[in-house]
Amino acid sequence: MAKNQRTCIYPKDISILLGKSYKQAVRISGTIRDAYGKKSHQYLTLEEFSEYTGIDIAAVKKVCQ
Repeated sequence: MAKNQRTCIYPKDISILLGKSYKQAVRISGTIRDAYGKKSHQYLTLEEFSEYTGIDIAAVKKVCQ
């Protein structure tokens, strides 16, 4: 049976990936959400985060296992 793969990224993941505080990660998440025209209740996908930051999707998925 295949392991479930996450499709969304949370501020805690962003904090770990970028080495920033949780509060800064929340701000970064909001900035990316604004760039994609999303509302505050909508999730941010791994692909959107990867595209916006330029971090390779494989590195993002590794942290978000």
